[in-house]
Amino acid sequence: MSKRRKFSAEFKRGAVEQASRPGVSCAPVARELGIRDSLLTRWKREAETVGKAAFAGTGSPRDEEVARLKRELARITKERGFFARSGDVLCQGIILRYQVIERCRDEFPVRLMCRCLRVSTSGYYDWSKRLSSPRQCDNERLLGRIHALHQDSRGTLGAGRMQEDLVEEGLMASRNRVARLMAVAGLPGWPRPKRRGQRAQPALTPPGVRKLLERDFSALEPETKWVTDITEIKTQQAKLYLCVVLDLFDQRIVGWSMHHRQDRQMVIRAVQMTVWQRQERHPLILHSDRGSQFRSGDYQDYLAANGLLCSMSAVGHCGDNAACEGFFGLLKRERIYRTTYPTLDAARSDVFEYIERRHNPRMRRRRVKQDQKFSTLSKQSVISG
Repeated sequence: MSKRRKFSAEFKRGAVEQASRPGVSCAPVARELGIRDSLLTRWKREAETVGKAAFAGTGSPRDEEVARLKRELARITKERGFFARSGDVLCQGIILRYQVIERCRDEFPVRLMCRCLRVSTSGYYDWSKRLSSPRQCDNERLLGRIHALHQDSRGTLGAGRMQEDLVEEGLMASRNRVARLMAVAGLPGWPRPKRRGQRAQPALTPPGVRKLLERDFSALEPETKWVTDITEIKTQQAKLYLCVVLDLFDQRIVGWSMHHRQDRQMVIRAVQMTVWQRQERHPLILHSDRGSQFRSGDYQDYLAANGLLCSMSAVGHCGDNAACEGFFGLLKRERIYRTTYPTLDAARSDVFEYIERRHNPRMRRRRVKQDQKFSTLSKQSVISG
């Protein structure tokens, strides 16, 4: 019998905020978060009963006349600016010019566009009636899915991770082919910034604590190896600190907490979320760096009371906690570096959406795919043996 799950106040507030968005119902949000829709509905009802000010929007009433004029101005600007921006298209091949005309033929006359793009009208009509080759059809189908995945990731997926996602969906394509299609479509990934390393300061280690993980970031079973760390998120209001606990078995974030102060209580809350969802009581390694929050007495006492073995990185060796640092790098490249947060609440909502509605579901699907593949290979080896 599985253990009953408990949820922190931060998790409930984040779930209610996701379900309160326009056009979003409780059922799909609850399925993505792995909870019952009746539970999320009850949280939403309780939040509305306590006070609507906590979750209501702060926007001012919209001036319909100004909005109508802005839309009209945008439409006229787009029509007048299309041919001024066609200089880059003129440097491309004829096929790309034909594709531009095909996309815009419902808005502009074909003869006018052909004259501006310096192609013949008869050539365009001949190209539009020509049947596509099987390779072109396959590229168009593949490119349509690439566009959807790129937009879903907010423009962060590069050719490598894009090819992995396509293979998981059953669309076979090499990495070079995906990179070529993305380059032609103008879909770049988000590059990793280069930074200089910093010299670490020596820190005292609590008695009896040593490096148990030894940079072995693989786990054969869930709830055997966890890693945790803290990162900061800059907003226009103040800094927001995020502490996560990552399970090395499937790379899911099993616990997290956010606060505007980087203290030991935030770290304990993140670990507490994992303890509430823990199904077994066997020995478990929780690895961290030598930050003051992790060396505090309250944190060490909480780990000991819940049967968690504390492990810490060596002095000046950030690679000892590379798994957690890798997740932070992914989070910042795909979301934080591409967004400007006006308030702490806006940052909390965006980070919650990334962890619980994008990263964790994706890791679950990838683990299921790997387990199915391993099961198929095991059955084939037994039959052949």
